[in-house]
Amino acid sequence: MPTSDASTVSTPWLKWFILALVSLIGGYAVVLMYAKGESSFALLTLILVTAGVIIFARKETYAHRYIYPGMAAVVLFIIFPLLYTVSIAFTNYSGSNQLSYERVQQQFLQRTFADDRYQFKFQIYHTDNDKVLLFFSQADKKLISEPVALDQNLQQVSLQATDTPPTGNQAKLMVVTKNRNILSNLAVFTPDGTQLAMSGLRQFAAKTPLYTLAADGESLVNQQTNEQIKPNFDIGFYQAVNPTGEFVGKPMAPGFVVSAGWFNFERILTDEGIQGPFIKIFIWTVIFAGLTVVFTLAVGMVLASVVQWEGLKGKAVYRMLLILPYAVPAFISILIFKGLFNQSFGEINQVIEGLFGIRINWFTDPILAKTMILIVNTWLGYPYIMILCMGLLKSIPADLYEASAIDGANPIQNFFKITFPLMIKPLTPLLIASFAFNFNNFVLIQLLTNGAPDIIGSSTPAGHTDLLVSYTYRIAFEGGGGQDFGLASAIATLIFLMVGGLALLNLKASKNQLA
Repeated sequence: MPTSDASTVSTPWLKWFILALVSLIGGYAVVLMYAKGESSFALLTLILVTAGVIIFARKETYAHRYIYPGMAAVVLFIIFPLLYTVSIAFTNYSGSNQLSYERVQQQFLQRTFADDRYQFKFQIYHTDNDKVLLFFSQADKKLISEPVALDQNLQQVSLQATDTPPTGNQAKLMVVTKNRNILSNLAVFTPDGTQLAMSGLRQFAAKTPLYTLAADGESLVNQQTNEQIKPNFDIGFYQAVNPTGEFVGKPMAPGFVVSAGWFNFERILTDEGIQGPFIKIFIWTVIFAGLTVVFTLAVGMVLASVVQWEGLKGKAVYRMLLILPYAVPAFISILIFKGLFNQSFGEINQVIEGLFGIRINWFTDPILAKTMILIVNTWLGYPYIMILCMGLLKSIPADLYEASAIDGANPIQNFFKITFPLMIKPLTPLLIASFAFNFNNFVLIQLLTNGAPDIIGSSTPAGHTDLLVSYTYRIAFEGGGGQDFGLASAIATLIFLMVGGLALLNLKASKNQLA
């Protein structure tokens, strides 16, 4: 009994200690992320930690502790990425517009230039005590340092005026090269307090800020040319302005992220370099997903009917062999097929060339490349359909086949009059799910063709065999017109709407099956 009472008393303290610890860690993470400018992630962390603490702390909500981990995972891995992607679709976020306006302005203010008034030739002279003298000279000015040791402890040096160069042996260029890291990090101060930094193997110069901030807090003035630049919040770049304040210069990198409204969606519909490839890729994506479902259904259902045939001997062996492609990891099968279809050394082309004397351009001809993809994907997908059909065939009453035999029906008539109608209805939700999966079959395209052959005239990376999902990936992460995260997010949003519609259709079809 004392042990039971002790555990009863200690448990609430343990719970409150864990909740307090989680709150402290979560609060620290929120502050840290917010300080680094990651306000979205800070807000997400705050919501999840606060909800978890409330659920586990209050008796009224304690029963929800079982579903909280699942709901938190849904918010963290589904809802938040979706909302974040949609929000990016309404910005100009890209490879050249990644930073905030404040960080871009700070980068401009940190730029420096070599002031001609403070450019000095630099020489090193050895002294008798293993130290050196640093000598700086201009046409009418000579400066020298105290004897110093060239080691990692040397951080800064102060100079004083002199009339003549120092006596002693001048160090060779090899000494400067050997100690370049030390000299590059060395702060040298002239008698008037100007700081010099190494700008060449034989030269030091003052680093003067290239831009100064104007009174309005936004404009920057170039100290070399007196040119004024201002942030253009319509395009997310600094640009030069004329005396009337109109933008006249070219955009100056780096750019900053600004709201773009519906601009990215309008580009998909109006920009010919995007609209044409997008429509082609969308049509191909629908055809690819649809034909994949048709071909895998046809092959899988026929093979399932064959291996379930009572008169077939060795059915178990055939079933095992036909299901093997489903057991092999897809990426291995895809890479093997990529080698088999190789235009120069692939076994498929060698056999075709030996039999018919022709060499097929599987990867360079758009139609042949798409044909190859459908062949490979049918091979990868038919075992799944076959397994489903084998189970469904067991549920068809044998009396129907006996009655059809009495009526004189042949096996083909049995298939189309009995087997197919009774199997297609329960298969419908699974076929819709298969269509949705192949609609976003990124791995197949990426490993087999990487979208090739390319679409000529596209302003973004796009290929004839790209699906919408691989097209989006290439826009977001490939160079040469890629790294346009805003446009990629807009396309990803459209893909979500399409796949979401398929999901609703699937739910409706499943509901009808249950009814």
